[in-house]
Amino acid sequence: MSKAHEAYASASRIAPKDPREFEASILTRAAGQLQRIRDNWTHENNTALYDALVYNRRIWTVFAASAAEVEHPLPREIKQNIANLAIFIFKRTSEIESATEPQPQLLDTLIMINREIAAGLYGR
Repeated sequence: MSKAHEAYASASRIAPKDPREFEASILTRAAGQLQRIRDNWTHENNTALYDALVYNRRIWTVFAASAAEVEHPLPREIKQNIANLAIFIFKRTSEIESATEPQPQLLDTLIMINREIAAGLYGR
């Protein structure tokens, strides 16, 4: 089992019983981490930025891997949308990590995607 799957499995033991609520909560947590970094942007917060990006990438790695499973019950179109979002998130994360001087506004889309998906999962 990958580290991302292990983290997800470990957290799910203490998570709410509803998997949608759990997924929404971890997306909200990731968005919050990224937002705090965005709001308090300095070029010295590289460690916090890296940690938040890794956490977010792990979440989306699990989502993408889960959606790629043949027996996953979601409709094909939704699974494809999850895969496309994950690819975008991986590219944006790589862009931020590889930038000589990353700009805080590059986090905006990651934050917005996480919040919007979480809101949908919470049923808002």
